[in-house]
Formats: sequence, C-alpha cells, structure tokens
Amino acid sequence: MNEFDWHAERAGLSQFDRSTEGDGIDHVAVRAWRQGRVRAEMAARGIDAVILSDPVNIRYATGTRNMQVFSSRNTPSRYLVMTADRAILFEFTGCEHLAAGFETVDEVRPASTASFVAAGPEIARRERVWAREMAGLLAELTGGPGAKVGIERLNAGVVLALAAEGIQLVDAQEPVEMARSVKSTEELKCVVASLRATEVAVGRLREAIRPGLTEAELWSVLHQSVIAQNADYVETRLLSAGERTNPWFQEAGDKVIGPNELVALDTDVVGVHGYYADFSRTFHAGPAMPTPSQRELYKLAHEQVHHNIGIIRPGLSFRDYAQRAWDIPERYHANRYYLSAHGCGMTGEYPYLYHHGDFPNAGYDGEIVPGMVLCVESYIGAQDGSEGVKLEQQLVVTETGTELLSRFPFEAALLA
Repeated sequence: MNEFDWHAERAGLSQFDRSTEGDGIDHVAVRAWRQGRVRAEMAARGIDAVILSDPVNIRYATGTRNMQVFSSRNTPSRYLVMTADRAILFEFTGCEHLAAGFETVDEVRPASTASFVAAGPEIARRERVWAREMAGLLAELTGGPGAKVGIERLNAGVVLALAAEGIQLVDAQEPVEMARSVKSTEELKCVVASLRATEVAVGRLREAIRPGLTEAELWSVLHQSVIAQNADYVETRLLSAGERTNPWFQEAGDKVIGPNELVALDTDVVGVHGYYADFSRTFHAGPAMPTPSQRELYKLAHEQVHHNIGIIRPGLSFRDYAQRAWDIPERYHANRYYLSAHGCGMTGEYPYLYHHGDFPNAGYDGEIVPGMVLCVESYIGAQDGSEGVKLEQQLVVTETGTELLSRFPFEAALLA
C-alpha cells in the first residue's frame, strides 16, 4: 500500500462506528465459541469447575466486563464460577445489573471481596468464610466434595482456605490460555475491528509528530483516539524518542522530541470488543531525512519481521520455528526483544515463540495451528548505540499459511 492509498483509506476508517454492536459481528456466536473452548479444555484435563478472577478471562468466557483495571488488582472482588453446564458470575457490589442479557451467564450473585483492603484485620476470617461458602457451592454444582477446581489470581489466604475445605486445586492458566489461543472466524472480525480503529489512532499520532512535543503529549494522541472509538484502555505507555529508544521498554514521559530523532511505538491497545491491537512502528521526527544509520536499523528490523512471518505455517513446531528464525547480528543481540513472536487475543497470550539462542533456556515446544493470531516482533538497537527501531506485525495462521491483519504502512523514507 503506498502513501496515497493509505491516506485515501483513512477517510473511510475514521468513521467512529466502533460500538460493540457495530462491525457486523455475531457476538452471540463469538461468546458461544469462547465459552465452549474453555469448557472443552476443562474437560480434556478432567477439571470439574474453574474460578476465574482475571477480568480478561471473565470477559473471554462470558462477554461481560466491569472495571477491568480496578478488578485486576482488587481480587477476588469479581469472579466467575463455571462448570460444564453452569456459569455463575459473582459481580462487584451494586453491579449485578451489568450482566443482564448475557446468555453465557446463568446466574448473577453479589461478590464477597476477600481482600485486606475490604476486610482489614478480619481478613483471615473473611477468607475462611469465602472458602467455606465456595466449597458448598462447588459441591452443589459438581455433585459432591473433592471436586477438581482450576483457580487463578486469588489471595494466598483464600487458596489455603479452599485447600483446607478438601478441594483439589489446580492451575486454571493452562486450559484458559489454550482455549484463547485459537480464534473462530467470527472472533477474528473482532480482532480486525480493533486493529482498524487502532490504525486510525496511529495515523493521527504519526501526523502529530513534530520536534518540541513531549513523548507523553504525543502518546496522548493515540490514547484519545482509541478511547473515542470505544476501546477499553492502552495496556502500556511504550512510546519513546531519540536516545530513549535504546534500550527498549522506556515508557512515554516528559522527554521533548528533538529534530530528526526516531520515535518508536508499540500500540498495546486493548481495543474495541476487548481485543488486542498489537503492532509496532518507528517514525522519523524530521525535518531532515533519516541518517544512514537510522535507515540501517530500520531495514534490519524490517528484514527480521518479514523473514519470520515467511517461515510461519500450520503444523510448524515452536522448536522448528526457533531454528529457522532470523539470526540476529551479534552487535544487536544483547538488546534484542525478549521474544520472536507471541500469541494475541484479548491481550498478549500463549504461545511465546523464542529466538534460536534463547530457546534452550526459555523456550518450550508446541505446534502452530490454524486460528492462532500471532504478533511477530523485532527490536534492533546496538548495546552501544544511540537509537533503536521497534517493528511488529499482527497476523492470523490459516490452513495454508498466514494472513496479515495489521495494515499500517512502513516508513518509505526509512526503507530508502
């Protein structure tokens, strides 16, 4: 896509019709697929019930959302108990009405917050009461005591109290992550809608770049645009300029963007329909043309991303991917991005695909399968260098190969 095509297309993308009812998506079908995936993974592991407290996983399993950032810290203040045929949502105080109309929720009950903030010195007693009541419910739902129950993100005291009730506790991460790793055709429409809205926002950010602006001021352009299009939130503040682009992972601050500096961005947008729009771009602040060294960094990052996209296919093992992945030049190895690629859905998720050199210590094996959405990463910055380049593309694995989902163009001046 050339620059003319991109600006012409933006005229259509900038219509803010991004509500959860828009985009021609059958959300009932999306919710049914996701809940069915969780239940299938539970059954495959003999898990009788799960207690989900991660707000992203609750949304995945039911479609309901409520104060996701707040409830991710204040656990358990909102949680879901799900078995093979029953889903009971324990909603935050005064919020029971928010789940009305969701066919994925059989019953809504008020949650009991078992946290120190809520209970103070009574926390131990509150945790025991919470566990006793939960054990009774689980026995009722599963037909007796001793159920195998998957849990996540509960206070240590709550977990100990549940175990004392005779419940067989296992980690819910594996079944939920495996469920989330494969998307349906209808679910992919949610992914694409989130990407298109985020691309509008990145286009506005790109147009706003100028020397004299702070990183935070520039990052706010992205934030304002995605929120105006009904996104949920931006998970990180990964925008930096000039010398702060190397090493990576420096968050937007009050640094003033200087003339002719590189400006690097990782979107990390939890966007419309709750889906992650995750691609990275690096820009040039101008007014002069990029330097040869800036272009070299950019071309290497571009080469890494496209080489690694080119080797992805269904049936490829994670180990084989690592062996075939782009070989990072020694000068840039120390500051490499920690992953070669990762799964993507409502957030970054399973699987993690590692660089060849990191696989022996960090990697694990598995299989790339159709329906996986992957983000292919590159960061190129020398350990003794002054700047770095971050690029990333989001794609879906098909029956025959891959299909690119992120469409924001690369910078012609940095590829020249």
